[in-house]
Amino acid sequence: MGGTVVSGYGLGRRTAAWLVHGLTASGVLWGLLALNAVFAGDAKACFLWLGVALVVDGIDGTFARKAAVKEVLPWIDGSVLDLVIDYLTYVIVPAAFLAQFGLMPHGLGLAGAGWVLLTSLYCFANVNMKSGDHYFVGFPAIWNVVVLYLWLLEPSVWVNAAVVLALGLLTFSTVTFLHPFRVRKLMGLNIAVTALWLAAGVWLVAEHPSRPLLPFALWLATTAYYCGMCAWRTLKGPDRA
Repeated sequence: MGGTVVSGYGLGRRTAAWLVHGLTASGVLWGLLALNAVFAGDAKACFLWLGVALVVDGIDGTFARKAAVKEVLPWIDGSVLDLVIDYLTYVIVPAAFLAQFGLMPHGLGLAGAGWVLLTSLYCFANVNMKSGDHYFVGFPAIWNVVVLYLWLLEPSVWVNAAVVLALGLLTFSTVTFLHPFRVRKLMGLNIAVTALWLAAGVWLVAEHPSRPLLPFALWLATTAYYCGMCAWRTLKGPDRA
């Protein structure tokens, strides 16, 4: 390991940058609490902590850019820090959830979890995982969202297996997926839809196994918006300069 690098920025700027890294790093604690909830058999608590981690992951990049953490603390790679935490909260915890909560056919729980873990490695290692206009290229390993849908909608285990298989294969595709906090086109609308989706999802998790009509309708409508945006961008291709 090299020696400590001294930043040329003042104490206030360095403190702000460290606070942003601390916010990002808190994701590993929310992931640990979610994983503990999986093995305790508490699905609602698991999704609560995954939801907190999702919010942190959604906002920390904005704070990082405002605090110019790359310039203020150049020896700390926030992108690597973010990826390590994301692999825990987006992949490891959902993979464990698949196996522990019986979402896969009998005897295939570990195989499904392994498929999730292995295919996600390609996504996280792929330097071309985002397009120039900030869409994800290929399925972006958002398995936390996938297991939420499987748990709330309760399709058959064989449908679950088909979904997991298909999404894993889409990791290696050129299908594009919306990043609501980075894609500039319709960003305000994308963020508003994301907030509605999150609020409706929290409501549905809290009420599970019942499905109140209002949050369920909002959840499906926001899901349709996401799917429509992804399909539109995939078919249209990137904007020409």
